Amino acid sequence: MAISTINVTVPYDVKAVWDIVTSLDDYAWRSDLSKITRLNEKQFIECTRDGFETTFTITCMEEYKRWEFDMENVNMKGHWTGVFSVHDAQTTIDFTENVTAKKVFMKPFVGMYLKKQQTTYIQDLKKALEEND
Repeated sequence: MAISTINVTVPYDVKAVWDIVTSLDDYAWRSDLSKITRLNEKQFIECTRDGFETTFTITCMEEYKRWEFDMENVNMKGHWTGVFSVHDAQTTIDFTENVTAKKVFMKPFVGMYLKKQQTTYIQDLKKALEEND
């Protein structure tokens, strides 16, 4: 099992941050995705630019505060938690991924992969917030 957390404060309103992060329709800002397919109110599939699919099941959604989901694909399964808080007109986001590799040979690399994914996600999010400002 690998756990990776990223904590960032951005100079934007929590509603603006929440709306971008939780939108399953507007994902063009994500440099790693080619599409998101909604299965139902609680499930969706993200498809990477190279065609790799991951299924997400939303387990908690407290508007402007918390978004959580379970995730699974052929290589891993896990849980993602996003916590949103406001401090001095800025938004702090705290994203934690807890992932278990399904394949033994992948276990040593999961932590590094998660950090790389989280860094890319935050870079993309900051760019999207700037463009929407």
